[in-house]
Amino acid sequence: MNTGTVYGTLLNFRAEVAAFAPKMNDAPYKAPPKEPVLYVKPANTWSAHGADIPVPARVPQVEIGATIAMVMKTANTVGGWVLMNDLSIPHTSFFRPPVKFKCLDGFLGVGDTLVDVARAGDPSQFKLEVRIDGVVCQTVDFSQMVRNAAQLLADVSGFMTLHTGDVLMLGCDITPGGARPLAAVGQRIDISAPGFGTLTNTLVAEVAA
Repeated sequence: MNTGTVYGTLLNFRAEVAAFAPKMNDAPYKAPPKEPVLYVKPANTWSAHGADIPVPARVPQVEIGATIAMVMKTANTVGGWVLMNDLSIPHTSFFRPPVKFKCLDGFLGVGDTLVDVARAGDPSQFKLEVRIDGVVCQTVDFSQMVRNAAQLLADVSGFMTLHTGDVLMLGCDITPGGARPLAAVGQRIDISAPGFGTLTNTLVAEVAA
């Protein structure tokens, strides 16, 4: 597993921005964000490929955030790419992502294949599929990013340094219905992309302490 810090990125797909545009002028910000909107997925959230992910009994469904992330080789320099499944409890605000919804134990599936930069090719050509119990429920086209990978890294690097081992997700798109795919306990989630293999996790009921 990774030993750096994992950062998620919000509002980096055009459909996602369009869906939330009516709310962007509301308080407290009263304007669309000018810089990338980031959040942290701490080490307690990381789950390896093939691992079961525990879901609390109070949570009927979780949101799937299928994405590809850049892994830093040296400061602000990409060394490779990895599949990720950024799970969260469904919530309505994407301006201040609440820790209690996004940072539950195990709520970040991490692929076991690190694809080096040369082999990966142009990130704007990345495409992935999400399957729940073998049924395709979402496709993600990374040509639809607001900031392409190079621009996202440049903008983030303008206010912080990403060190060796740090990870920056490209963002998670929504479905044509305007939401993220939902899965429940007992279901298997497969995220795949050409050249990246498949990231698989199964949702299981959390064992009461």
